[in-house]
Amino acid sequence: MDKDYLQDIQDIKQMMNKSSQFLSLSGLSGIMAGIYALAGALATKYIYNINYGRYITLESTSFKAIIGIAVIVLLLSVVTAYILTSIKSKKRGETIWNATSKRLMVNFLIPLVTGGIFSVLLLQNKYYGLIAPITLIFYGLACVNASKYTLRDVRYLGITMIIIGLVASYFMGYGLEFWALGFGICHILYGSIMYFKYDRKEV
Repeated sequence: MDKDYLQDIQDIKQMMNKSSQFLSLSGLSGIMAGIYALAGALATKYIYNINYGRYITLESTSFKAIIGIAVIVLLLSVVTAYILTSIKSKKRGETIWNATSKRLMVNFLIPLVTGGIFSVLLLQNKYYGLIAPITLIFYGLACVNASKYTLRDVRYLGITMIIIGLVASYFMGYGLEFWALGFGICHILYGSIMYFKYDRKEV
């Protein structure tokens, strides 16, 4: 009797966790986002090198090319995450857009959009050296803020991003390298961990 009672409590607890957390995030999408980020960082480094390391002005063609690269990386990451997460959701018999995923998205976007606006203001005032640290820190805060509605690994990714962003703010001349480390290598690392912990079991 006691065993049945404990089992019932465990089942109820699992049901509550499933209803309050979106567990269909794809680890593979994190790996792909990291690959896109590394490719974008390499392309940006190439543009910087052909300008002989000079500062690139907001009006220059090179700056517009860098912004274009950033937009492409972002779009590829978002589209890939949506597709792979949709596939995983269907396998789990879940819908990708439900009350929990909406809460996840809102909590993720509040710090992310704030950081994006802040970065644009920094660009306008020519504080170029702070762009990489700020994007890393606010992305990390977004991950931490959203992590209570999804896999715990997202929280650790966010904390790692915040730490990298703080270190990057001290070593100002290496923003691109820290950006590649955070958005590239860390995404690949944590995406791989999530894939082998969760996704592979469901294949």
